[in-house]
Amino acid sequence: MPHRSTSTATALFLAVVLTACASTTAGGGATSAEGSASSETRAPATPLASTDAAARARAQTWLDAAALPPGAVRSEASLGGFDSYTGWPCVPVEELEAFWTIPGATVHDTADWLIENPTADLMTTAVGPVVDDPAIDSATVGFIPEPGAQEGVVYTILKTDAGVAVRAEVAALTESAACQTLPDDGTWGAPGQG
Repeated sequence: MPHRSTSTATALFLAVVLTACASTTAGGGATSAEGSASSETRAPATPLASTDAAARARAQTWLDAAALPPGAVRSEASLGGFDSYTGWPCVPVEELEAFWTIPGATVHDTADWLIENPTADLMTTAVGPVVDDPAIDSATVGFIPEPGAQEGVVYTILKTDAGVAVRAEVAALTESAACQTLPDDGTWGAPGQG
C-alpha cells in the first residue's frame, strides 16, 4: 500500500503542477471562440507606476481622437478574444485601452480604413494594406507621432461572428522613460508591426 500512496501523491502533484502551467498559459495565449492565437501571444507587461500628467494627457488626447470606420460602437467593457498585446520597450509609459465592435465589417476593410484615416496627427507604421482573404482573422495597425517613436496607438482588429472587434492600445512615454538596449546595435520594430 505505501507504493500506491506514493503513486497517488505523485499523480496529484503532477496534476496540480500541470494545472498551474495551463492556467498561466491560458492568460497569455489562449485561443478564444472568436479569434485565433497570433504571433505575439504573451500577457501584457505590468507597466511601471507613473504619475506623469503630460504623458497621461497625451495618451488621452490620442484616444479621444481615435478614428474608427462608420458603424463602430464603443464598448464600455473590455472585449474578450484578444490574446496578444503590444510590448512597449520604453518605460515607464502611460497606457490606455479602448474597445469597439463593427457589425458586418471585415478585418481587411477595417485595417485598410484605419490606414487611410490616421488617428489625430499620427503616422501609420503599416507597410501596406492587409490582404483581402477571409481566412485572415486578425490584423494590427500602428500609429506613431514621428519616425522611430515607441509610443502611439496600436489597433488590433479581430474577426468575430458578427463582424469585427477592435482594441486600441495607447501608450505615451513619460519624461523619465528609457528604452531597453538591444545587443549588436539592434533596433526596435515600430509599434503595430508584430
